[in-house]
Amino acid sequence: MNDKMAKISYYTEEGLNKLKEELNELRIRGRADIARQIAEARDKGDLSENAEYDAAKDAQGLLELKIAKLEEVVANARLVDESSIDASQVAILSTVKIKNKKNGATVKYTLVSEEEADLKVGKISIQSPIGKGLLGKKVGQVATVIAPGGQMEFEVVEISR
Repeated sequence: MNDKMAKISYYTEEGLNKLKEELNELRIRGRADIARQIAEARDKGDLSENAEYDAAKDAQGLLELKIAKLEEVVANARLVDESSIDASQVAILSTVKIKNKKNGATVKYTLVSEEEADLKVGKISIQSPIGKGLLGKKVGQVATVIAPGGQMEFEVVEISR
């Protein structure tokens, strides 16, 4: 392992299962596909001038790198016990209704890990500027967020799980 400390990430059961499925798919189908491509390229003759063979070997290296990274993520993943989350303050897996203090617009977000974030379905990362600003806040408190568009203030209107 490298010198950096392992990055622990927190996941819902659904999110962790998706990661494990992807890893399993890469290990089984991905490796089998690459092995077949290498074998087909090898059958075409001289390996010294075989671009297909070189491409297949490069793809194999990239696949193994992706598998290794995913294995590290899964190894450092922690399952969040949703029943133990304190709904009195914003935490991972909290669903938060916030009001933009400038224009009065309200939005609802669920705070999730970086890898599970999907803005289209209202899931934002706890690593995002808004996510970081909201963590630990209680209903009625204001989060000041430094966003690319400048400083914004959001009032926490409601917290749920």
